[in-house]
Amino acid sequence: MKPTLVVLAAGMGSRYGGLKQVDPVGPSGEAILDYSVFDALRGGFGKVVFVIRKDIEDAFKAQIGSKYAGHVPVEYAFQDISDLPAPYTVPDGRTKPWGTAHAVRAARALVSEPFAVINADDFYGRDAMAKLGQALSQASADVLHFFMVGYRLDLTLSENGSVARGICEVAPDGALRGVTEMTKLVRAGDHAENREDEARPVSVPLDARVSMNCWGFSAGLFAELERRFPAWLAARGGEMKSEWYIPFVVDELIREGKADCRVLPTDSRWFGVTYREDKPFVTGEIRKLVDAGEYPQRLF
Repeated sequence: MKPTLVVLAAGMGSRYGGLKQVDPVGPSGEAILDYSVFDALRGGFGKVVFVIRKDIEDAFKAQIGSKYAGHVPVEYAFQDISDLPAPYTVPDGRTKPWGTAHAVRAARALVSEPFAVINADDFYGRDAMAKLGQALSQASADVLHFFMVGYRLDLTLSENGSVARGICEVAPDGALRGVTEMTKLVRAGDHAENREDEARPVSVPLDARVSMNCWGFSAGLFAELERRFPAWLAARGGEMKSEWYIPFVVDELIREGKADCRVLPTDSRWFGVTYREDKPFVTGEIRKLVDAGEYPQRLF
């Protein structure tokens, strides 16, 4: 059974200013996610599910989805802030989405096989998709064996502002022991610092393995999301800006002994368009990869 690629593409990119998921960065007008889909096909994936918002459906399908006709089956799931289990409702005044775990949950009716999850606006590289494709093609659809591609922190930082990263604790045998979400990481000489508390920055080694939301899951994750979402809503659902992240769910399952997760290390450079100032760098890096023969001049 070929695995499915689930692409989280519902965000508008508030810090970037615009629908960055369809912004061209490749030499023939490719978006970043076009490279992820291309690499997934080379890595043995058999279907793509895009998680988007209903209000960007037409633009997304016209500018992105139409490219893949004849190359790979494509389906769409819609992240809706009101997609909540009974009896929960959206608090008055809340407009912020519920986070990446809620976005993955939106695909629950479309995926029954092992699947990978990535962000639409991140470049993960051929190595990541190849390793995930191989691992997932041998995984059970139901047993909770997970995978995470682990990047070096220093190869994921932006020169244009702070970034959020999941800092991973990895056992000697490659098992993921836990993930600590840090939301304001910046380079600080020979190390990085998490400056959520400016008065007490937390030092982090530059070679720490980080989660870039490049995951592999068995389909059994969806049942766990359904079981856990009500408890999270009861505890945090009344807050205006709280978000339910995939690393939180994975961390809970590992600590409870209900799942294991293997880290698939890569020393490939990750890059993404977090800030508008990042775009020239990303465009240049992709140009280098094309010139080196890693990708064709036109993907699709």
